Parts: sequence; C-alpha cells; structure tokens
Amino acid sequence: MADSKFVFLENNTEELEVARPSLTYWQDAWRRLKKHKLAMIGVVVIILVLLFGLVGPMLTPYSYSDQSNDYRNLPPIIEVFEVEEGINLHLSKDYNMFVVANNGELTEKLSLNRAKRDVINKIYYYDLKNGEEIKLDFSYNLLKDKQGYDYDFTIEYKGIEYKYPTGNKFNRSFPFGTDDLGRDILTRVMYGARISLLIAFVATLVNLFIGVIYGSISGYEGGRLDEVMMRIVDIINSVPLTLYVILLMVWFRKSDGLTNIIIALSTVYWVSIARLVRGQMLSIKEQEFVLAAQIIGVPKRKIIARHLIPNAMGPIIVSMAMMIPGAIFTEAFLSFIGLGVSAPQASWGTLANNALPGLVTYPYQLFFPAMAIAITILAFNFLGDGLRDALDPRLRKG
Repeated sequence: MADSKFVFLENNTEELEVARPSLTYWQDAWRRLKKHKLAMIGVVVIILVLLFGLVGPMLTPYSYSDQSNDYRNLPPIIEVFEVEEGINLHLSKDYNMFVVANNGELTEKLSLNRAKRDVINKIYYYDLKNGEEIKLDFSYNLLKDKQGYDYDFTIEYKGIEYKYPTGNKFNRSFPFGTDDLGRDILTRVMYGARISLLIAFVATLVNLFIGVIYGSISGYEGGRLDEVMMRIVDIINSVPLTLYVILLMVWFRKSDGLTNIIIALSTVYWVSIARLVRGQMLSIKEQEFVLAAQIIGVPKRKIIARHLIPNAMGPIIVSMAMMIPGAIFTEAFLSFIGLGVSAPQASWGTLANNALPGLVTYPYQLFFPAMAIAITILAFNFLGDGLRDALDPRLRKG
C-alpha cells in the first residue's frame, strides 16, 4: 500500500488564538467611525454647540431679552485711551463714553454734562466720579477749519489731548458685543442655539418617523398602493420645498412662530427619506429571511418593524444626519426673512436679520450668528460623511 498523503497531528489541547474578536455590525461601524478624523471633529463640535446652548445661558448674568440703551452697539474688541494709570476711556460710535478696567471690564458709563455741551461746535463734556472732566471734540472732518486731519475726534483730560487710541482691550463685560438695544449678543447666540437646534432635531425626528413608516409601507406592499403613494410624493416634490414651507409659514402667521416652523418643516422634508426607505424595502424584502417569515405567518407589521427597518437603519441614520443641517439652514433662512420665531425670542436667523441695518458700522453683530450657523452645519456634514463611510457596506475596506 502506498504511503498515505495524510499526516495525523498529535492532539493539541491549546486553544487557538483569536486574531481579533468578532464584532457586531454596530460595533464595527463605531470602530470605523472613530478612525474618521473629520467625523470625530464634527462630534466634538456638536457636543460643544449643545453645551453652548444648554449650559451657556446659565453662566451669563444676562437674559436674551435684557436691554440697556447705555451699552448699545459695543464691539467685542474696544479701543481705549489710557489717560491715567488705571483709567482707560472708550468712546462708542454712539458717543457714549465708558471707563474700562485694565482687564477690559466696563466699570462706569460717564454722564454727559448737558449744560456745558456745545452742539454747534461739536464739543461734549463728561464727568468722572473723581470730579475731573473729560472734553470730547468731534468736530474734526466736520467743520471747514478742521478738515484734513487723520483722526475724527480728540479727548482732553487734565489739559492733555489724546488723538489716537493707546490700545485695544477684549470686552470682558460683553465678549460678543451688544446690539442696537444694548442686549448681550453672546447670550442671544446661546439662546439662538437652543431654538435653532430644537427646531432642527424635532423636525428631523418627525420627518424620520413619517418618512420611515410611509416608505416602508410603500416599498413592502408594492403594486398599486406603491404607485399611488409615490405619486403623492411626486406631487409634493413638484413644488420647491422651501417655497412650500414659506407658504405654510404665511398661512400659520397668527400663531406661535416656534410651533409653526416645526409643523412646516415636518410636513415637507419627509419625502426624501420616504424615497430612500422605499428603495431599501424593495431590495431587502426579496431576501430569504423575509420569505421565511412570510411562510411561517409573521404579520406584515412585524416583518417591517423587526426585519426590514432594522436592516435599513444604516442609510436611514446617514440620511437623518444629513437632514439636520438642512433643517438648521432652512430655519435660519425663514427667520432671516421674518417668518421664524417672534420677538423677543431669537434664533440665529433672526439675529442675522437684526444685524443687517448696521452691517457696515457693526459687522460683528452679523459675524457671530453667521459663524454659529456655519460651524454647526459643517460639523453635522462631517458627521454625516463619517457615518456614510462607516455604515455603507460597499465602502468597507478594513
């Protein structure tokens, strides 16, 4: 008999070493998401924005509606004239004069001596608490005999004139500055984060609920019902979504703006996710496990809820992450054109709208709400890209 080509190995009782523990679908998705640097940056930024809106207002001494005309239109970086050790003066564009501490905190608003002011020659006098007097001459470049100077006003203290600021200080009292009514912009941006994110999340969840149910039924049932349901979606899609939301907002004009905008967004934006879910259902319902469930008599609603929707959660989550920045932008746009929340509440779009009249003179009033919108939308887009790469099986490479 020829030698056997098989070699018997001795019994080995040692356990085989597992190179890598097996991971579930979601554990593997999380592992891949953590490797996506931009997605992780987006997650961190989103968490910071949420803390900014939820916790931030508790740490400020102001409310979103507090007004102080004495402190209106103050910038976040203020020019100061150091007239004496420990005495820094700041003149606002509204010709209000303040004493600024060395750390940048506004400690006192100087009172205008109306009895001595010379309106014709553009000369004002302000009184300090120590009894000294500040003379402000802002007739330069206004009166013919003073035209041609490279400065607009002079400040005189104890006989010494100051023509140019001696430095800049960060506004510790109002880090983002104030608006035309003296309201703290930082506090209003914080409250605006609450409103904008609340509208975006609630509208997205409602759209997700409606779209998943609608698309699941349409895709699973198929046939004539699918045709009718998809034609309804086509009719809704025939009108631009933004125009449709604007029409709904105008129709709901008389009631609460916050509720109106949530209802308007919730009635429109579900159509895209319904199409996505329908496509997933058409693909998954042909799988063997669905056929097996049908054969043993599992009710349709349980097949959809326990088998079809869980297997389509990857694309659904990605779509949801992409819908949130769209909802934020739409809400900001509607508030910007005056169809959003009503005063004194303020979303980021409302703050941007309020800043328009003074855009040239006070650009910081538009910069901060616009930057908040841009950063938040960018963070959600980063997260959406990372979720797409982590949850899409076709993109899996390791």
